[in-house]
Amino acid sequence: MAYLNKFLFALIAWTLIAGSAGAGENRRETPPEEPENPDNPAVLAALAVKYEHAEGVPRDYARAADLYCRAARSGHADAQYALGWMYANGRGVSRDDGVAAQLFAMADGRGHVHAREMLRHIRPSAPAPLPPCLLPDEPATGSEELEEAPLPVDETVYLKGPIYNLVHKLAPGYEVDPQLVLAVISVESGFNARAISPKNAQGLMQLIPETAQRFRVKNTFDPSDNIKGGLAYLQWLLAFFKGNVPLVAAAYNAGEKAVEKHRGIPPYPETQDYVRKIIHLYKKTTHPYRRNLVEAPSFTVLPASYRK
Repeated sequence: MAYLNKFLFALIAWTLIAGSAGAGENRRETPPEEPENPDNPAVLAALAVKYEHAEGVPRDYARAADLYCRAARSGHADAQYALGWMYANGRGVSRDDGVAAQLFAMADGRGHVHAREMLRHIRPSAPAPLPPCLLPDEPATGSEELEEAPLPVDETVYLKGPIYNLVHKLAPGYEVDPQLVLAVISVESGFNARAISPKNAQGLMQLIPETAQRFRVKNTFDPSDNIKGGLAYLQWLLAFFKGNVPLVAAAYNAGEKAVEKHRGIPPYPETQDYVRKIIHLYKKTTHPYRRNLVEAPSFTVLPASYRK
């Protein structure tokens, strides 16, 4: 009798364990929850929160990041901030302060309360490409669409937003290509309007106090003021170096006097790397310029022939 009781007890225990394991397997096989309205950024962001914090669904940081990204592309400030936080902390994605800074700047541009504070603490070491889900859709491959609307293939794609729009609004007044301005902002600050360098360069286009004073910039942390100052400096440099973009980039980084002294790109590793980055993004070595705006440099500026 005792033997039979032990056998029944063991059988019941085994049944409970097997059932529990089966239930666990069923939970693991449950497909991820899909948003009811995949085109609504608020719905996407709300579902992302569930996956990030395991609210009614298994925690899945990668899934949360994907949903935040889709909502961020539609301009959802909370999603932009949340995705920036994930990139800043390496939560579900590889840590990347450059991407985080751009996302915080996007959220800040839409009035997010905490995004500006985050921009004060993050220091990207280099610009970074945005996640693919934030980039525009690939152009259609049909021959009719391509014939009707050919797209340039030699331009770097930047995410449209407040800074992008501001650059395109202001640049024509200074006769500077917006693509060049965006390249400089990307390399200088990673689109972080609150960026401050160890040399006290400030804002989107990293103006040092002397340059800000030279071009009458009152508030270097105001995006419009900062971009206007950077545009005025680029316009001046383009005229000074006769549209030679590599020399303009070198002067923006090291100062025009250093370029004059070395009669070309200075042999500073930082400056040479800076020029490579600008040319990689802008992809042009010459730019139209205003003649007679400034006196020519003390050496003959040859046509741009810089190679990466």
